[in-house]
Amino acid sequence: MTKVVKEHLIKALSGGDFVSGQALGEELNISRAAISKHIKALIEMELDIYSVTGKGYKLSKPLSLLDRSKVIEAIPQGSVIPEIEVHTLIDSTNSYLLRRLPNQLSHGQVCLAEYQSAGRGRRGREWVSPFGSQIYLSIYWHLEQGLSAAMGLSLVSALAVSDAIYSATRIKVQLKWPNDIYLDGVKLAGILIDLEGQALEPSHSVIGIGINVDIPQQAATRIDQKWTDLQSHSDIKVDRNLLSAHLIYHLLQRLEQYQHEGLSGILDEWHARDFYKDKNVKLITGDRVTRGIYHGVNVQGALLLEVDGKMKTIYGGEVSLRGDEC
Repeated sequence: MTKVVKEHLIKALSGGDFVSGQALGEELNISRAAISKHIKALIEMELDIYSVTGKGYKLSKPLSLLDRSKVIEAIPQGSVIPEIEVHTLIDSTNSYLLRRLPNQLSHGQVCLAEYQSAGRGRRGREWVSPFGSQIYLSIYWHLEQGLSAAMGLSLVSALAVSDAIYSATRIKVQLKWPNDIYLDGVKLAGILIDLEGQALEPSHSVIGIGINVDIPQQAATRIDQKWTDLQSHSDIKVDRNLLSAHLIYHLLQRLEQYQHEGLSGILDEWHARDFYKDKNVKLITGDRVTRGIYHGVNVQGALLLEVDGKMKTIYGGEVSLRGDEC
């Protein structure tokens, strides 16, 4: 019931006009005090709602909500349309798809959400997920050849994000191994991949993508690293339905390419967009820091680091890549 009430309030307020608390209570058959309580919960989700006595509640600006039909309409004609779900409120798009493994999902199925109460980043970090201003998308991809085929998924997915952002907004971004998208050297988007299965048996992957589209100021204070968003770099309003459609299209295209060609077919494109290529970097693993020159990635998706004239191959894990100007 709580979720239903919140979704009703969001839809009623989305137009940007004043909405009477009394009228909302009558529509939902609950008290005005209960309406006030739910409004406070929406404010905690980073929705900027204020009230005026005698007029009711109002959003500071209208909301352009995700619309499944608009997303489907914006996917290029002739493309395969996967199963697409759009949720108003969810714990995590990745977690939602993982709970439905293996029999309640179709290959390429997509979950989009307006808000995540438990969005996840790498290494158990929170992915700050304010309502209605970002892209939170997860896609299920069946790995017929087992988890051994998952090595390059983050690189392929990052390239697809880059493709989608450019085709929808004409904004060029950079890529950072293994799973970040940068804009002017600052984090714009991230990728989280969950895997389930065995190395050499048919397995499952859920690829989660979070893109900063238009971060509200009240949410910005909760982000513990430098960030940027697309709207800060665009003179026109970024259309999240259009961006979602392009993201789905390019993910399917790139994942199909990877399935048939491996990483060899995309390495040149990756390196052309690689933010740290041939730069001095440091790799942080726990308390250990390794410095060297970063030379991109190989066909297995491993990082190539030159240390004291010798090439090291880093296959991932709990590793952070950072610039090192020293």
